[in-house]
Amino acid sequence: MLTYRMLLLFFRDRLNVFFSLFATLIILMLYVMFLGDIMEQNLQQALGFWDDQIRVAMASLTMAGMVAVTSVTSCIGALGISVADKENSERDFLTSPIPRWKITLGYVTGAGMVGLIMTSLALVFVLVYVTIIGGSLPSGANIGKLVLTVVLSALCGNAMMFFATLFINTRNAFSGFSSVVSSLIGFIMGIFIPVGVLPGTVQWVVRIFPMSHAAAMFRQVLADEKLTDMFTSAPDGYLQNFRVLYGLVYEYGGFTSSFWFSAAVLAGFTMLFLTLSVLVMRNKRN
Repeated sequence: MLTYRMLLLFFRDRLNVFFSLFATLIILMLYVMFLGDIMEQNLQQALGFWDDQIRVAMASLTMAGMVAVTSVTSCIGALGISVADKENSERDFLTSPIPRWKITLGYVTGAGMVGLIMTSLALVFVLVYVTIIGGSLPSGANIGKLVLTVVLSALCGNAMMFFATLFINTRNAFSGFSSVVSSLIGFIMGIFIPVGVLPGTVQWVVRIFPMSHAAAMFRQVLADEKLTDMFTSAPDGYLQNFRVLYGLVYEYGGFTSSFWFSAAVLAGFTMLFLTLSVLVMRNKRN
């Protein structure tokens, strides 16, 4: 019932839905206005020639990051309901016969389902858009990878944001928190500026930020095959350098991340933040 209540409250509040997608809409607007042209010119210079698939590849790269951002911001929007309940209805819930762990599970499950739904819708939009501009739908194996990435990104984004909201007790504080996250997350995931041109310290922040791996997974599935085809005649090392530059993979010294490494990172951080959340709630109860 609590999960259903959370879903109902979230989707009924159209303004909340809009603001939970605000960062996603900003990325889309920036891509349409100028970001797409800049990225296409950069890829054309790297290749030394124009290919019709350049637009498709760069759109896939940018939109992949947009989907990853949605998995975080939509969960934030849903968890705002739990913060509002803290401020207005917490005593009613705690004096009810419902065990506290069920109340908490209701919030976590509800926010996770919102994240899954909104991330899936964002992914469908991206696939339709890429198809319209001349791309093709992913293969069966890649569809499976996309489903896995959607699930892991929504779970990890939800776990991280739920842990953060445990320390927020008022709607004003939550509003400030969500504004900061929405403003910074595009930069931390390397969407507005390629990861490879960021200062070294900032690059390490991107590499260790869990949700950056969700963006990398989406980029690999949506754009890697297109880039490989275009870089066929390029000198050795050009494709790998481009993949590192645009955050399809991350380098840690001599180690380079892969799709399954990023999947393990998301799964591991999901368990970590859920465990930390349980410990925090236990201390609060005591």
